[in-house]
Amino acid sequence: MKVTLERNHLLKSLGHVHRVVERRTTYPILSNVLLNANDGGLQLRATDLDIEVTESVPAMVGTQGTTTVPAHTLYEIVRKLSDGAEVNLEVDGAGEQMAITSGRSKFNLTCLSADGFPDLKSGDFTHKFIIKAGALRQLIDCTQFAISSEETRYYLNGIFFHTMDDGANVIMRAVATDGHRLARAQVSAPEGAQGMPSIIVPRKTVAEVQKLLSGDEDDVAIELSDTKIRIEVNGVVLLSKLIEGTFPDYERVIPQNNDKRLTVDTASFKQAVDRVSTIASDRGGKAVKLAIGNGLLEMSVTNPDHGTAREELPIEFEDEGFEIGFNARYLLDIIDQVKSEAAIFMLSDAGSPTIVQSDNDDDALYVLMPMRV
Repeated sequence: MKVTLERNHLLKSLGHVHRVVERRTTYPILSNVLLNANDGGLQLRATDLDIEVTESVPAMVGTQGTTTVPAHTLYEIVRKLSDGAEVNLEVDGAGEQMAITSGRSKFNLTCLSADGFPDLKSGDFTHKFIIKAGALRQLIDCTQFAISSEETRYYLNGIFFHTMDDGANVIMRAVATDGHRLARAQVSAPEGAQGMPSIIVPRKTVAEVQKLLSGDEDDVAIELSDTKIRIEVNGVVLLSKLIEGTFPDYERVIPQNNDKRLTVDTASFKQAVDRVSTIASDRGGKAVKLAIGNGLLEMSVTNPDHGTAREELPIEFEDEGFEIGFNARYLLDIIDQVKSEAAIFMLSDAGSPTIVQSDNDDDALYVLMPMRV
């Protein structure tokens, strides 16, 4: 194999594919990136057996061929080459070494035969549709933070996507929860998505897709089966296994009778929570107490090791006052998603879940469980 190509093109593609490669693996071939030089240029492919990313890059191919080399090492070499430099890749006759030359720099990487490189078979896809990158990004950005990291409840280790008819039109929803908080976002379902299977996309796949999304108007082609998802955007193809399992009935978690409405300035509230939570500790559960009254909100944190913090904010609240506690980190994660100047809290009592929404956005909703304080 002998290939010549521009450093920036190669670096961009390596940046997309090398991220899925695990740095520690019991299978040496999984540490490598597959390089396939053909008439169309140079194709790069990497996998961790759950996700596979493929991208082609323009190249002058002197000799066609296929090999695999350490992905992270190749990425670091190319990253450190001069901007705009010409890069030559050449595999020796025995197929055991690949020479990388650029200007006065020369490296040799050990190759492994491409014969042992795994292929994540895609199978037959039952649904295909195109969604705008901006809509997909909105679904991911609004829910990703609530994905559970608890491996025993593996069915919560991703974002749940499904479509439904809300009476006016068909919508696509994304939901994530870790049992302490829940995030739900929705957009109008793109043509062809109606009737798609309900799927749970793993956390790592979600993160990789998020990094691939750029312009809001870019088309993202999605193909689905019951076990896999294939996503193509800007020439990059990501194929991933889905989480097999049943996502819980999240609608039962969303309270329907929260009638106490608290309105607060989003920026001021976020800054105040951040300040008082400075002294919160794991021992105290990182809890912040909200004392809600008519026209005034008092936030307080008590740390048995360091002391107390207290701050007041003006609010709009017309019901009888009461106190409620929340995990400060979870509260900040949710308020980070509120993009309007005012945040709306719909409350019931100190022991019941609270709904949080933007003042001007019905497409995103958050549920937060209270803490005892």
